Amino acid sequence: MLRSDTLFGKRDNNTPNPPLSTTNSSVLSGTNANGANSASNAFNKNALNSNQQAPSTNEVGSKLIVGPNIKLKGVEITDCDTLVVEGFVEATMDSRVIQIAKEGSFKGSAGIDIAEIHGEFDGDLTVRQKLVIYATGRVSGKIRYGHVVIEEGGQLSGDVQVGTGASLSPPKMAAVAKNG
Repeated sequence: MLRSDTLFGKRDNNTPNPPLSTTNSSVLSGTNANGANSASNAFNKNALNSNQQAPSTNEVGSKLIVGPNIKLKGVEITDCDTLVVEGFVEATMDSRVIQIAKEGSFKGSAGIDIAEIHGEFDGDLTVRQKLVIYATGRVSGKIRYGHVVIEEGGQLSGDVQVGTGASLSPPKMAAVAKNG
């Protein structure tokens, strides 16, 4: 037979058992008196503090994270504002930001506004604004960029050319601009 008292004391007989949902239970969601989600905030603060380096770009919009030991091959990545590569990606993509972690690797072609490379990139890379290669970063292939920053130890090899953001925009966008 079930008892009415629980591990933490007696249950109020006037309230039914709440469903196991984070939206209805302040104990599960960690909601404080002001309505803030303290458990989530604490988790996010700890997650930010555990990272060795905070992202240097303003991340807004959709974000795809390919975690460590994950292999994503033979895809076209669309409608992704930020791609974070901690594993291996073989793809084609057009995005706003790519961040390749120290253990991450990207192979394929990418049209990017801002690229931050701690790991490896191999293929066709068009960076419309800024390419940053950190000390552990290696970029090879056909590389086009608006601006480049290479930390001591970073490697850049292949067919490398500097260009402006306007000259690196996709041809279909230029055609639209002429017609409009």
